[in-house]
Amino acid sequence: MNKQKYISIGKFAGTHGLKGELVLKHGLGEKTALKGLTTFFIKDKSGSYLPWFVEGTRIKNESEVYIKAEELNSAEDARHWVQKEVWLTEADFDKYAGKASAIGLLGYTIIDNEKELGVIEEVIEQRHQILCRLKIQARDVFIPLHEKTLEKIDRKAKTVWVTLPDGLLNVYLT
Repeated sequence: MNKQKYISIGKFAGTHGLKGELVLKHGLGEKTALKGLTTFFIKDKSGSYLPWFVEGTRIKNESEVYIKAEELNSAEDARHWVQKEVWLTEADFDKYAGKASAIGLLGYTIIDNEKELGVIEEVIEQRHQILCRLKIQARDVFIPLHEKTLEKIDRKAKTVWVTLPDGLLNVYLT
């Protein structure tokens, strides 16, 4: 059975208006209205992804979009969703993520000196660099991407080539 994969695109930052509209702050890397999106997901306490159906969306700015979900009909209904993480299926993520966006590196393999380190599980955008979280020996490892470490990105092969500072991996693995 093919298990569905979900990718976090951001969080609801607040409510808008009186009819249950929410402001989604996303990291998709480009201005988007999420036109055509029919479903997004919220993870419940048990870790299950619950589908919510989209009534409408519209652009607020470069990194935010107004989104109206079915069954949310008031500001009070919507208020419960503020700060909740929003997830898309992998197929929808691929459709809406900017090709040059940092979040678009999710699922890429990081290679250092011809050695495969692992697959990027999370992307954390910081002011002067991007941190990529991956698992090595069942431990979280954070790989910085900036002008001194990033060699190249091969989007076709879904690989990121880096040159890491000596000892960086030892910080996490010893």
